[in-house]
Amino acid sequence: MRDIVEKLRRIEAEQKRRREADFLAAYNTGERVHEKQLAFHKCQKRNRWVFGGNRSGKTECGAVECVYMARGVHPYRENRENACGWVVSLSQQVQRDVAQKKILHYLRKDWIEEIVMLSGRKDAPESGVIDFIRVRNVFGGVSVIGFKSCDQGREKFQGTSLDFVWFDEEPPKDIYLECRMRVLDKKGDIFGTMTPLKGLTFIYNDIFLNRFNDGEVWYEFMEWSDNPYLDEGEIAAMEACMDEDTLQARKSGRFASGEGLVYPEFDERVHVIEPFALPKEWQDDISIDPGLNNPLSAHWYAVDYDDNVYVVAEHYEAGKDVDHHAAKIKEICERLDWHRDARGRVCALIDSAAKQRTLASVKSVADLFYERGILVNPDVDKDLFSGIARVKSYLNRKNGLPNLYIFKSCVHLIRELKGYFWGSGDVPRKADDHALDELRYYLMTRPKKLPPKAAKSVIQKDKEALLRKMRRK
Repeated sequence: MRDIVEKLRRIEAEQKRRREADFLAAYNTGERVHEKQLAFHKCQKRNRWVFGGNRSGKTECGAVECVYMARGVHPYRENRENACGWVVSLSQQVQRDVAQKKILHYLRKDWIEEIVMLSGRKDAPESGVIDFIRVRNVFGGVSVIGFKSCDQGREKFQGTSLDFVWFDEEPPKDIYLECRMRVLDKKGDIFGTMTPLKGLTFIYNDIFLNRFNDGEVWYEFMEWSDNPYLDEGEIAAMEACMDEDTLQARKSGRFASGEGLVYPEFDERVHVIEPFALPKEWQDDISIDPGLNNPLSAHWYAVDYDDNVYVVAEHYEAGKDVDHHAAKIKEICERLDWHRDARGRVCALIDSAAKQRTLASVKSVADLFYERGILVNPDVDKDLFSGIARVKSYLNRKNGLPNLYIFKSCVHLIRELKGYFWGSGDVPRKADDHALDELRYYLMTRPKKLPPKAAKSVIQKDKEALLRKMRRK
C-alpha cells in the first residue's frame, strides 16, 4: 500500500512539474488576456501581420503560433502532421536573442526530439545559434522548426516546401517573395510581427495598403495599451522622451513618414464597415473624377436620417474610354437599383475639368457622358483646403461617432485614404488621389454642419423680452 501511495505522489509531482513548465498551456489564460494576440491566432487568413510597438506582445504571439503549428495543437486552425516551418530573423544574433529564445520558452523539453546547432552546445541551445529543432507532433510524427537569417541572402531561402514562415521583424522584399514561394504548394501560412521603423516600405504598400487587393492579407496594430502586462508608469516615462514619429512607431506600431498623413483621423477599424442593404430613400449622388490613362474614379453616396454619409459602391479603372466607363456606371446603378431623373438618366457630380474641350475633340468629357445617358454636373467646389477640412470634419471622432462610413468593397478609396501624405509647401503629394478628389467634390455639396447653439441663460432671455417690449412701445 505504501508503495502505491508513493507512486501516486511521484506521479502528482511530475504532473505539477509539467504544468508549471508548460508555458504554452498558460499562454493568454487567467484574469488578464491580450485580446489582440487572440485575434491574430483566430484569424483564418494566410498572410497575417502584426504591426506592434516595442513590448506590445507581438513577438510573443508569433512564437506561440509556430509552436502551435509544430505541435499540431493550434486551437483555431486545422492542424497538420509533420509540419515544417521557418523562423526568419534579421541576423543570427537577433535570432539568438529574440525569436529562438521565445520558441524555446514555449517548447517543453520533453516535446523536443532533437536540436541541431549552427554554433554553441545543444545542451545549452539558448546560448548558441540553432539551425533547426525537431518537435514531437501530437499526431505521432515529427515537425521541424528551422531558423533563417536575412543576412544569409535570398539564395539560402530556395528549394524547400513549407507549411509556415514567421518573419520576426520586416524582411527584405526579395526574401519575403522567396518565402511566399516556399508555402505555395502546401497552401501554407505567412505571418509577420514587426515594428515599422523603416518607413513606407513594400510591407506598407503590399500589406497595409493591400495594393493588390489580396483577400488573404490581414493585419492588426498592437499598442502598448493593448498589453495588459505593461506598467502604466513605465509607459508614461517612455512616452515623455520620444518625438511624435518615433512614438507612433515604437508605441503604436504605426508607419511613419516625414511628410505626415493628410487624414490621420481615418481609422479602417472604425470608418470601414460591412455592406448592407440600403433603404431606397438614402440614395443621394454619384461623384466622378474622370481619367483615361489615369484611373477614372466613381463612388455612390448615400445619406441616412442622421446626416451620416455612406460610400456604398465603387468603379475605379484606368486605360478605358468613356463608353466603357459609362457602361460600368450604368451596370452598378442597375445592381443598386439607383434612382434616376424623370427621363431615366443617371445623375452625377464630375470634376469641372470635364467640361473643357481640347483640340483633339470637339466634345468635352461631360458632353460624352451626357450623350450616354449620364447627366453630369461639373459645377463642383474644388477648393483643396476647404475640401480637406470638410473630409476631416466627417472623419473626426472627437465628439462622438464619425459621419462618414465606407463599405469595405470600396478598396481603392480606402487605400487612398490610408496613403495620402503631405508633400512640400503644405500641399498633399499629387499621387493616388483620384478617389479622394471626388470624395471632396461630393462632401462639399453637403450642407455645412454648424455647431449646436448654446442654451440661453435666464438673463439673456429677460434682456430679449425687455428689448421686444421696448420695440413695441
